[in-house]
This record gives sequence, structure tokens and C-alpha cells, in this order.
Amino acid sequence: MTDMTGRPVGLSIVVPVYRGATTVGALVEALSALRPAGGIEIVLVNDGSPDNSGEVCRKLQRSATVPLTYIEHARNFGEHNAVMTGLRHARGAYVITMDDDLQNPPEEVIRLYDHARLGGWDVVYTRYAKKEHEGWRNLGSRFANGVADLLLDKPKGLYLSSFRCMSALAVREVTKYSGPYPYVDGLLMQVTQRLDSIEVKHLPRAEGRSNYTLKRLVLLWMNLATNFSVLPLRMAILAGLVMGILGLVAAAIVIFEGLSGETPSGWASMMTVVLLVSGVQFLILGVLGEYVGRAFLSANGKPQGVVREVMPAAEPEAEAAPAAEANRVRVVS
Repeated sequence: MTDMTGRPVGLSIVVPVYRGATTVGALVEALSALRPAGGIEIVLVNDGSPDNSGEVCRKLQRSATVPLTYIEHARNFGEHNAVMTGLRHARGAYVITMDDDLQNPPEEVIRLYDHARLGGWDVVYTRYAKKEHEGWRNLGSRFANGVADLLLDKPKGLYLSSFRCMSALAVREVTKYSGPYPYVDGLLMQVTQRLDSIEVKHLPRAEGRSNYTLKRLVLLWMNLATNFSVLPLRMAILAGLVMGILGLVAAAIVIFEGLSGETPSGWASMMTVVLLVSGVQFLILGVLGEYVGRAFLSANGKPQGVVREVMPAAEPEAEAAPAAEANRVRVVS
């Protein structure tokens, strides 16, 4: 793939920015010092950040020594929505997505890129020997990955990290999705099975605290569970079947006690059955309601992301990497 001047671009770095005013400058500086085969470009997506991230990113775009595109969302749509917007503006033969908090060392970018490029992988994830998140966040990540093992067609145990490298083929297919609830990893699992992972360092957060809250993690899990699998519906059917069988057994017991002349205790058993059956019914209705609600919002055109502003990459003063290097990048498009 080529940039606007026709020169090949080997690697695009997509960074969703949210409350990243204090860290995104250092990240861009470190990334600009990299010299990957085929050259590099950076795409910053300000996802409605309430701090002055927009002002910082505009200054970075004007002073960047490598091609840097700045995109601003009209409001906060979520990390995966911001990543999707960034992917649509990325021009690299390979695209790496990473957070703006400097917990992923920029020097690992080259390792990740070369592993994908030289190995012919469509997607390469990163895994960590030790994660420097808070305990509850690590627990939530393990839970989400465990659920993904059940719901997604992915290699069991593959850790789904936001620090990932994708081929242009994978990016092109993923960005065809226009629904309002994207889950990038779920989309990737539907596109390709050429997946791999490498171990990288994970550093403590340089500034501030994580933007992920329990609510955001739950919403992310809901995107995974209801947008890319019908397993919750099948579980609801199974729960209804089990409760139906238990109800028949309970009815048989009651009839037998009635015919034998014994007086059933009544209240406790009745309330137990009523509460149990009602709970399962509400669970099934909740699952169905979530599916119907998402289908309704999708059909009514709920936007995946609204772009307020795009500052396209200008040709930097520094020369891009030689085109001969880019010719060694193998991409199926």
C-alpha cells in the first residue's frame, strides 16, 4: 500500500487517544525514531477525550518528522470504535494498534512487525509474562479471554491483546463491518486463521490511571458475547429445557403426594419453584432483549463513529525509508 505521494508504506501505527495528553507526545517521539522496513506512519484517533488531547495531537501532527494523521471523533464512542476509524485511514502493508499510555514499549513495535511480516501471519497478538495492570483489571482480562475461548473460533489460550499487528488483508476485511458495536478481535477471528503471538514487555502506566472501568469491561464483554456468537441464545434454550424437565419432575412429585393422601407442605416448595422458574425466564428475556435491542439500533443506523476532523499526514522533511525495503513486504490484497 502507498501513501499520498505514491511511496510504499510498510507500517502504520494506529493509536486511540483518550485522556492521553501527558503521554501521547512521548509515544509519538519514540515511534518516530523507529526505522521499520518500508517506512512508518502514525494515525492518532482522539475519541472524544475530555482533556486537551486534541490540542496536543494537532501540535504533534504539525511538527511530526514522520507522516502523522490526526482524526477527531465528535464524541466518545469507545476504544474499538476508535480503532476501526483509525484502521480506515491507515495505509500500511501492516498495521499495529497500541494504547497511548506507554505500557507497551515502542521498541517492541519492530519485533512485532517483523514477526508478522517475515512469518506471513495475518494477525500477531502480544502476550505478557507479567501484566502491570491493577488486579481487578487482570482478572477481568482473564475472564474476557476465557469467554472468548468459548464464543470465538480462535486457538484456545490465545491472549487477545490491544497491542496487535494486522496485515492489510485483515484490515481491509475488518473495516467492511459498519455496525455500531465493533469488537476488533471478533472480526479478526472471522477473517483469518493465520494467527500467532509473541511475548513482549509490559510496563507500569507512565501517567494517571487506566481509562478502563468495570462498566467499560462489561460493555466490551457484551459486544463479544452478543455480536459474534449465538451461544448465549443456545444457553438460554438449554436453561429453559432444564427448567422444563425439573418442572415436570416437580409436578409428578406433587401429583404422587396428592394421590397418596399426604398433604404437601406447599408454601416453601411452591415459592422455590416459582422463584427459580421466574429467574430463568427473566434471564432468557434479558438475553433476547439484548439481541433485539442491538439489532434495532443497528437497523436504525446508530453510528460506529462520527469523525469531526481529519488532519491528513503531510510529507515530512525527513526522507522515508527506501522503497526497495518495502518491496520485501509480502501482502495478499
